[in-house]
Amino acid sequence: MDKRCSSSVNLTPSGDLQALDSGELYLMMLQSSSSNLFFLFVLLAQSYSTPVQKVLEIHTKPRQLQGRFLQITDLHPDTFYLPGTSTSKACHRKIPKDKKKRAGYYGTPYSECDSPLTLTNYTLDFLEEHWADDIDFVICDNARHENDRKIPRTTNEIYESNVSLARRMNKIFTSRGIPVIPSLGNNDVYPHNILAPGPNSITNEFSKIWQSFIPFPYHRIFKRGAYFAVEVVPNALAVISLNTLYFYDANDAVSGCDYTGSDDPGNLQFAWLEEQLKSYRKRGMQVWVTGHVPPSNYFPECYVQYAELALRFQDTIVGHLYGHRNADHFFFIEAKNLEIGNNFTGASEHNDLFDSLLDDFAQIPKSKQTDFHEYAVINVSPPVVPNPYLPTFRIFTYNITGVEDALADGSSIRQMNTIDTQTEELPSQYRRRPRDKSSQCEGGVHSNSWKCQLLFDPPENADGPSHTSRSWTPLGYAQYFIPHLKDADKSHHPPRYRLEYTTLPASALLPGKGQNKTEFRYPIPLRNLPKSVRKGKMKKKYFPYGMQDLTIGSWLELARRLGNTKEKELRKKFRQYMYLGGTE
Repeated sequence: MDKRCSSSVNLTPSGDLQALDSGELYLMMLQSSSSNLFFLFVLLAQSYSTPVQKVLEIHTKPRQLQGRFLQITDLHPDTFYLPGTSTSKACHRKIPKDKKKRAGYYGTPYSECDSPLTLTNYTLDFLEEHWADDIDFVICDNARHENDRKIPRTTNEIYESNVSLARRMNKIFTSRGIPVIPSLGNNDVYPHNILAPGPNSITNEFSKIWQSFIPFPYHRIFKRGAYFAVEVVPNALAVISLNTLYFYDANDAVSGCDYTGSDDPGNLQFAWLEEQLKSYRKRGMQVWVTGHVPPSNYFPECYVQYAELALRFQDTIVGHLYGHRNADHFFFIEAKNLEIGNNFTGASEHNDLFDSLLDDFAQIPKSKQTDFHEYAVINVSPPVVPNPYLPTFRIFTYNITGVEDALADGSSIRQMNTIDTQTEELPSQYRRRPRDKSSQCEGGVHSNSWKCQLLFDPPENADGPSHTSRSWTPLGYAQYFIPHLKDADKSHHPPRYRLEYTTLPASALLPGKGQNKTEFRYPIPLRNLPKSVRKGKMKKKYFPYGMQDLTIGSWLELARRLGNTKEKELRKKFRQYMYLGGTE
């Protein structure tokens, strides 16, 4: 066995990730999280300097709302990565004669190698320097792949990697009062993909590792299922972090949300999710739903339940954010997929993603024939790990017009122009009408399926921020990447994250004629825009879509354009962004 298998990940005093003796950090972590009494002592006395204390820091200083948040997925840091080694050996060993097959100092794009710590640290340093003061919250996930049989992952390594990342996230973001919302990924467990119903050792350990990120009322439910919610803007905006491993069709330890499985962890999670959404709806709040594995890779019965909730709560859910697939894309949940005999088949891991998406988009009816309530859009972000493409992250911007005054004077913030949430019962236009499926569900193969047990009609008038632009509506995102990663080195050619593209139109980035520059709200801070854009030279490559916002209607319009065979240039751009210059 390679001696490096005894290494783990930790933070230096400066906050960087680096290799350390395996038992040392994990023992420190276990000792520092051994009892609630110890936690209380740390919080009160603030006199211990163990790793977990850093994670437990509490900050109550209010921050000015920025109207932006960060999504960073699939970091996959690899402590065994060695620059110059063979890409065919997961960048772990052997030095090939062909320099093109050697691992780069900051990572190796278009390969099966994970992220070296140099890339992970550079990315976090970059975010701290350029974005930490300009965002409201962070959505993220972690852990390296099982890509080298000679250096298999271990449970301790996974935990230690997550402890290190939690400490660094705490230092960069929570120390500024910025909530961090992590999600459990399929590589955060050992063996990968497999997670048995909780409570178990994994859910218990992550409840300690992520203690500073999980609000206290959710700790018990997290130990049962590794899911929780955070009010990132109190009484106004929340993020629900799902444990998608209980829905993931590669997890052999669960029954796949079978209707008869009353103890199935996926079914229990959906019951919890429905109650959360009902509560947030009643309070007039908006919600981002996030997780690691997107619904395109769920067990069929899990997908049905997710889709039904996504459509029913369009007035409450402002968007759905996922990772895992490594390719930049979006797809739709459609009401028609919930009918008997009409199943969801798009965006499978076993099909060509680009072609299957374009086929789906081509089937979308023309705008006058489209009911927005029949669709929910799922956004899948590309990863930091250059496996198999290039490192990326996304900055979302959302509408906070009209809420600053409420934040300033401490008054209650409520969603504007939505349904009347003060009554116990939803108004009549929001009540779902039962759809008669008795003839298809009596006896037969579907009688014990969720399709025959749930009603699928979404609210008739879910006119919330996901439909029309108003407070909390997502306006767009800017995607950043490192275009020449393989050429980056320690001395002469340091890496640099650059704007790859934004969904926003060029006209939204700078104030127009007659607009007051001091009062203009920049969706992307000027310093984080290319020089050419700051000077008013709007190159088309940065604005491929020109979307006015990220409402369902805007996504449907983009999908129609992509489904049109005449839109060759747009399709070319979409594929380029999907694979970041590589191939599927």
